[in-house]
Amino acid sequence: MSLLLHICCAPCSIACIETLRAEGLEPYGYWYNPNIHPYTEYRMRKNTLIDYAKSIDLKLQLNDDYGLRPFVQAVADDIDGRCVKCYSMRMLETARYAAENGFTQFSSTLFISPYQNHELLRDTAQKAAELYGVEFLYRDFRPYFRQGQDEARALGLYMQKYCGCVFSEEDRYLAAKRRKKALREQAELDKQK
Repeated sequence: MSLLLHICCAPCSIACIETLRAEGLEPYGYWYNPNIHPYTEYRMRKNTLIDYAKSIDLKLQLNDDYGLRPFVQAVADDIDGRCVKCYSMRMLETARYAAENGFTQFSSTLFISPYQNHELLRDTAQKAAELYGVEFLYRDFRPYFRQGQDEARALGLYMQKYCGCVFSEEDRYLAAKRRKKALREQAELDKQK
């Protein structure tokens, strides 16, 4: 069996690759992430993955399509529902590449993240597999998330702070802003007591 592993970033790939190799599977890495913006973020994640793949002797194929315009066009009508479109773009492309290049299976490092919608992602990947006639290999890598993040820090890998799309970065900053406001309001209430 040959396994194509869609990789969202080097830190998320660490424990996934280790787990698959422990099962006797040798993944072949595949980079396709048109959701990652801005370009400097895209480049940092891609270059970190290239260096990491070399260090662990992982074969890697880059679909180096920055993809700003196609991604924004795909999600523009439903920004709050963007994740399904993002998953679909990446899983369809991974399944297509797998089928056209002789891979029997595909999976994704996205399945390590506790921040992703696993049921939606799994359903999307399964539909892509059926469309292209290639097997989708599901693994719930979430139990290894912290381990992989710790290893990435120990290796000095670039660690991102959001999933990749500019809308998730905005959500991150708005959430921080709301937390700060709530803390200020609580401090004012405490002073009044």
